[in-house]
Amino acid sequence: MSEKVVIDAMRYWVDDVVIHHNFCPFARFVRHPETIHYQVCQATDVADIMLALHRACVQLDKNAEISTTLLMVPSLHRFDDYLDALSLAQVMIAQWNYEGVYQLASFHPQYEFEGEETASPSHYTNRAPYPTFHLIREADITKAMEGYSDPDSIFEANIERTEALGCSHLQAQLSACIKKAQGDT
Repeated sequence: MSEKVVIDAMRYWVDDVVIHHNFCPFARFVRHPETIHYQVCQATDVADIMLALHRACVQLDKNAEISTTLLMVPSLHRFDDYLDALSLAQVMIAQWNYEGVYQLASFHPQYEFEGEETASPSHYTNRAPYPTFHLIREADITKAMEGYSDPDSIFEANIERTEALGCSHLQAQLSACIKKAQGDT
């Protein structure tokens, strides 16, 4: 799979799913103007994936014009493998002294929140076309949250929205992001 297809699918996902359904009220501010860095890591070895994540952190350090990075790792297609890598990534963020500097969010095509029913539409708030580590500047999160007296209401509204849309509709949207990207090549 080409890096262009992966990146284009994720751009469509940001626009057609995340922004369109307002899953993240702050996404439109980093998408227009484009301050999201999209990066594909083709590595299959977890050590190489962690090196790519570290390089992404360093790149954010050096480039103030980049608000956030989406690091897609197609090789982590098995959700359990992704969760193992995510756990290690969180440890490494702390070890690299980036705790409090960057927050790590997670997206995966089979994402499931612990304790939720497998068929719950709420999982789609964190489902993306490809396994993704999302690095976000903590300072930007703090600044964005200043306008929200009840940040938990974002999550609650997302659950209501996904339940209204349903799994079939949301899965079709995810699939459409990939199909559109494949048509762009």
